[in-house]
Amino acid sequence: MSLTTRLALLFACLAFGAMAVVGFLLYSKLEAQLIARDDAALVTRVDQLRTLMQDMDVRNLIHEKPHLFANMLGNTESLLVVQSPGDAPLIVVNPGHRAVPDVRPVPADAVLSPGAVRHAVTADGTPFIYVAADARGVAGQRDLQIISGRLMTERTRMLHAYRNQILLFASTAALLAAMLAYVLVRRGMAPLQRLAAQTASIGVASLSTRIEGREAPPELDALIAGLNGMLDRIERGFTQLKQVSADMAHDLHTPIGNLLGQTEVGLSHPRDVAYYQRLLGSNYEELQRLSKMIANMLFLARSEQADNAIEHKALPVADEFERVAAYFEGLAEERDVRLERRGEGLVWADPVLFRRALANLLANAVRYANPGTAILTVAEQSPDGMIVYVENRGPMIEPHHLERLFDRFYRVDKSRQRSSESSGLGLSIVRSIMLLHGGTWHVMSNEGVTRFTLVFPAREV
Repeated sequence: MSLTTRLALLFACLAFGAMAVVGFLLYSKLEAQLIARDDAALVTRVDQLRTLMQDMDVRNLIHEKPHLFANMLGNTESLLVVQSPGDAPLIVVNPGHRAVPDVRPVPADAVLSPGAVRHAVTADGTPFIYVAADARGVAGQRDLQIISGRLMTERTRMLHAYRNQILLFASTAALLAAMLAYVLVRRGMAPLQRLAAQTASIGVASLSTRIEGREAPPELDALIAGLNGMLDRIERGFTQLKQVSADMAHDLHTPIGNLLGQTEVGLSHPRDVAYYQRLLGSNYEELQRLSKMIANMLFLARSEQADNAIEHKALPVADEFERVAAYFEGLAEERDVRLERRGEGLVWADPVLFRRALANLLANAVRYANPGTAILTVAEQSPDGMIVYVENRGPMIEPHHLERLFDRFYRVDKSRQRSSESSGLGLSIVRSIMLLHGGTWHVMSNEGVTRFTLVFPAREV
């Protein structure tokens, strides 16, 4: 069922339940009042008969005018039995031929109250009330016993009709509440329908569209804000994906084009062995570049999986600096730069990933450092963790480039003159490694000094 139908049925159930509870309370109150009234009426009748029998010779009155007692009852469903204890009844008024109940009578000198009335139920479920009382006879005559009762058919019929009216009113109120709730809920759902229409109109070509919340109720503000935030992330991710695809196509096109061109030239005419050796060497370099690019992309794809677990260890920073620097000694001498390092302490990180992140930063620093300068690798222990940075002197990076340096395939040099030396994925790999460690990264470039900083969180106890 739709939400509108569910709410309408819920309102109907609430209305029916409320009306039913109120009706039940009113019904119970009315029934109690009717029972008290009928009990009091029966007691009053028997009390009148007791008074009458004490003031006159009732036996003669019974023999002479028996119909008088029937008229006193005034109801064909009433019961009256007058008798002397142990003798045959003097009068019996029993139109319904009901069995005379065996009940202990109230003594003649006791006050007759509604509490003496007994309640019973007939076979068909109709209530029957009765009471018995002794009455003193006139002087010289034996005491009499009065048994009187009444079948509550009329009261039962009236309560039954009242109960049916309550059910009818409750059902009608529930139906009206359901109809009214359906209309109100449909009108109340109009903002959601407009919201659904707006979201349905957003496609790949219109990711910049945002949902308007001016006419929406305050309850939808959080939902609209969440949807707009999701659209921001989707648009940003889609834009990055398009940029990555374009950059990847460009970077793959260059080595593949070189391979095809060189191979085509080599196959166009017979060549000597030396030419083919040079051709294979050039092709080997291009294939190495392709292999490195593919390996880096596979690493990025694996590292960005949410369930990718890493192995944390306490690593001596000085030893790791020494290990990575030894790998770059030859390249540093070739570029005429020096590798300097300082700092001690322990970093809580994955050994392989830490070395790779540090190696990528060092490779980047060696590539762009000015000849004759020093590349500084520093570790600083802080309460929040370990701070590692790599600093070199070289060309400055414009501020508008800094925030995008860690994007895939992003290069400050748009002409890509050095694209053969780099795949454009080194810094993006550093970012992914820091994400896996829950750390942070940033870069600054000022007055000819460029510094890449990594912050590894402290070990959780």
